[in-house]
Amino acid sequence: MIHNNKAGAARTTLFTLGLLGCCASVQATENGAPTTAVGVYDFGAGMMPPATPFGTVGLRTAFYSANVQKDRNGRSIDNHFSLDVLSIGVAYMRMTDHTVLGANYGFGVVVPFFKMDASVKVPTPVGPLSLEADPFRMADMQFLPVILQWNLSPNLFINTQLQIQAPTGDYDKNRLISPGLNHWTFSPIVNATYLSDSGFEVSSSFEVDVNTRNPATDYKNGVEYRHEFAVGQHVGPWTLGLGGYYYRQFSDDDAPGLQSGNRARVLAVGPAVSYFKPGLPPVWLHAYKETDARNRAEGYTVALRISQSF
Repeated sequence: MIHNNKAGAARTTLFTLGLLGCCASVQATENGAPTTAVGVYDFGAGMMPPATPFGTVGLRTAFYSANVQKDRNGRSIDNHFSLDVLSIGVAYMRMTDHTVLGANYGFGVVVPFFKMDASVKVPTPVGPLSLEADPFRMADMQFLPVILQWNLSPNLFINTQLQIQAPTGDYDKNRLISPGLNHWTFSPIVNATYLSDSGFEVSSSFEVDVNTRNPATDYKNGVEYRHEFAVGQHVGPWTLGLGGYYYRQFSDDDAPGLQSGNRARVLAVGPAVSYFKPGLPPVWLHAYKETDARNRAEGYTVALRISQSF
């Protein structure tokens, strides 16, 4: 949405970030930021860790970089925009032998941290105004009180999750960037993996984000949707192929002074690889380039995940 802000040139440029997302005050959603992280799931999305006595610990680190923002028509905005985000997320997940609806029950939590470096130039009546910020702070925690895992056959695996993102991250509406978003988000998730007898894999993750209102700005994001995917071939302990994500805002935002009609979207595709050998921690790596962006930044991301069950 386009935000008609009358608080001065600096206030019109305030924006907030989600993990791997970025924005500006002329963008869709609140200043253009996807609410939850994108590019999390690739190979094995439908497979949760096994039930173990002490659970599974995971580490995900990702780097996102963008030097251009796109308007509603996909044209670059001339504002000397630059953004680099290093994210580090620590996750704990506990799958159990308890069954619900024929599925194994589990739960989890994710604690993320963002190191961000952003700059943008804003036109003013007295000339361009350069704004910069580089915080390193805790972002919004994600709680997963319900994870249900179905192993339907040796070839098909499906899980569903309820993710609740809480406003625990550092937030300042008067700062150029903030790791926290200052509102709650409720996200139902469905993940699936199909693995053929010849080792060909297709994995997908579907997520919908339903947001509450930000009390500091009276802004409420519309409903957001993402589809993450990976297609590849298993070769020994390796899986090699392509992955990516498609993000789109489904409904309009709601806030005082908003003009309707702008919704963010972006597509990202790139190489993906994973390594899994019994007795060793599994590893996932991908590098995605974004394209076809509307009302948000367009860049690239590289992400590495590793986990260990105890």
